[in-house]
Amino acid sequence: MEDLIAFLTKKFHWLLFLLLELVSVVLLFRYNSYQGSVWVSSANAVAGKVFEWTSGVEQFFSLEERARQLTDRNISLEQELNQVRQELMDLKGDSLAYDSVMQSVVDELHFLPAKVVSNSLRRPDNLLTIDKGRADGISPDMGVVSGSGLVGVVYMSNQHYSVVMPLLNIHSRVSCAIRGKGYFGYLAWDGKSATDAFLEGVPRHAQFRIGEWVETSGYSDIFPPGITVGQITDIGNSADGLSYRMRVRLSTDFGCLREVSVITDDTFSERIQLMRAARDSLGTK
Repeated sequence: MEDLIAFLTKKFHWLLFLLLELVSVVLLFRYNSYQGSVWVSSANAVAGKVFEWTSGVEQFFSLEERARQLTDRNISLEQELNQVRQELMDLKGDSLAYDSVMQSVVDELHFLPAKVVSNSLRRPDNLLTIDKGRADGISPDMGVVSGSGLVGVVYMSNQHYSVVMPLLNIHSRVSCAIRGKGYFGYLAWDGKSATDAFLEGVPRHAQFRIGEWVETSGYSDIFPPGITVGQITDIGNSADGLSYRMRVRLSTDFGCLREVSVITDDTFSERIQLMRAARDSLGTK
C-alpha cells in the first residue's frame, strides 16, 4: 500500500496530464461538429474491420456445418427445379420452356455476395452488418437473401459496409404468400423467438394447412416472387377475427448466418424512384 501511494505521489503530475488530455479530447470531439464527424467515421471504419476479423475467425470454425447446410440446400433446390421442369413440360410439352423461363428470371436479377460481419438476435430491433456498401453498388431498400431463404432489407449503407434490417426486427414487414395457393399477407416478427415469425392478414376464406411453405409474393418493389421464407407450423386468428395469423418457422437460421446475397436487379433504381415519387405526390411516407 505504501509503495502504491509513493508511486502515485511520484507520478502525480503525469497522471494529471493524461487526465486533462483525455478530458480535452472528449470536449473537442463532442462540441465540434467537424471533429465529431471525423471521429464517428473513423470509429465506424475501425468497428467494421474488427467485426470483419472476428467474423472471419467464426467462419473458419463453422466451415463443416456450413458445408453440410449447403449440401442439404442444393439437394432441396434440385428437387424443386426438377418439379418445376416437369410441370412446365406437362403444360407446354416442351422441355425448353423451363430453360426460357429460368433464363428470363436470371436476366432480370443479379446477386451480389456479401459476408455478415455483425449480427444480433436478442433485441426487438435487431440489425446485421455486411461487408459491402455503396462502392459495391449497394443502396438502401435492396433485398437480402441467403442460401436457405429470405434475410431482410438494406436499411442504410456507407462506402464499404451496409446495415440490414432482418426479418427478426419488429419494424420489418414483408409481403408474403402461401406457395401454390396465391393467398397473401405480410410477415411480421413479435420480438420473441429467433426462429419464428407470423404471417398476418391472410383472408378467412383461404384454404391451406400446416406444413405448407410461405414465400415472397412479389407484391413489393424489393423482392421478386418465390423466395422461400419458411414453413407454416401453427394456424390462429387475428385479434379482430377477420383474418388468419399463422406461425412460420423461418427457413433462414439467423443464429449461424455468415454469407448472404444482395438482390441488385436491373430495374431496381427505376422502380424505387417511381414509388417514392408516387408517395411524395400522395403526401405519404
